[in-house]
Amino acid sequence: MYFSSNALARKTEKLALSVWKKVDLSPSHAYLLMIVLAEPGVQPGALSEELHLSPSTITRLIERLEEKKLVIRATEGKMTNVYPTAKSKDMKQQLQDCAEEFQKNCILLLGKEETGRFVNSMNKMADKLPD
Repeated sequence: MYFSSNALARKTEKLALSVWKKVDLSPSHAYLLMIVLAEPGVQPGALSEELHLSPSTITRLIERLEEKKLVIRATEGKMTNVYPTAKSKDMKQQLQDCAEEFQKNCILLLGKEETGRFVNSMNKMADKLPD
């Protein structure tokens, strides 16, 4: 399982990188940005849960997006919220196009039903394994 899952991760990463290079973002940065665009004011903890990444990784991703002027963090009381910038709003369609292209590529390679079953199965397995 260890070697098979790593081989799959490497191949998936290669496929994803080829799609997301069009917007000069890594897949992780791009998906985080799409969530921020869909949910302005989202909190880092929610991003961590949705993307299955550690809080420290989310912080680094946000910092990089801030450097690129794509998000801003605002502290409101004890909460930190993440908002899209005008620059990232202008990229929204490009990001959606990349996400659709990645999904189409997966479906072309694996088939629609197999892709759906596979993603569901991976999510279930990930939920069963300890963090």
